[in-house]
Amino acid sequence: MRTILVMPIGHVDRETIDFITGAIRETGECDIIQGEPIPVPQKTFNARRSQYNSTRILKALEGLKPDTYERLLGVLDEDLYVPELNFVFGEADMIARVAVIGLPRLRQEFYGLEPDRALFLRRAAKEAVHELGHLKGLGHCPVPRCIMHFSNSLAETDMKEAKFCAQCRNKLNELR
Repeated sequence: MRTILVMPIGHVDRETIDFITGAIRETGECDIIQGEPIPVPQKTFNARRSQYNSTRILKALEGLKPDTYERLLGVLDEDLYVPELNFVFGEADMIARVAVIGLPRLRQEFYGLEPDRALFLRRAAKEAVHELGHLKGLGHCPVPRCIMHFSNSLAETDMKEAKFCAQCRNKLNELR
C-alpha cells in the first residue's frame, strides 16, 4: 500500500489535520501518516504581497520528503500565491511528489462572512484530495463536480464533490 505523509507547516490546528487525513483515507488505496509540524520554510514569504510563495514551499518540502513516503502533502495556515496568479488554494509538483495547500482563503471569515467550521473543513479536505490527485498523475478535469476540476473561487470549490468523477477514477486505475 502507498503511504502519504501529511505534514503541518507552522501552526495548524489538530482537528483540521485530522479531518484532512480522514478525507484522504476515504479515497482509499493509501496509508496516511501525520507528520510532526515543521517551521514555515525561510524565504517563502513575500512581504510586498503578504503571501507565501507556494512553489518555493514545494522546493523546501522536496528536500524534506523521506524516501519511505510516496507523497507528501504540506498543510499551511497562510495565504499562498504563485507569481502569475493573485492566490492559489494549493499547488503540486508531480515530479517531486510534493504538494501544499493554504487554509486562510477556505474560511468564510477571510471574506468578512460568519465563520462556518464544517464548511471550512470540507473545503480543506477537497483541496487536499485535489492536490494529491495531481500527485497521482491527474490533470484538471472539465467536469465541474469532479474533485479534479480547477477552482479559481470558493463557489467552484463548493460545487465540487469530494470524490473523483468516473473518468478520473478510470484514469487513476490505469495509472496504478
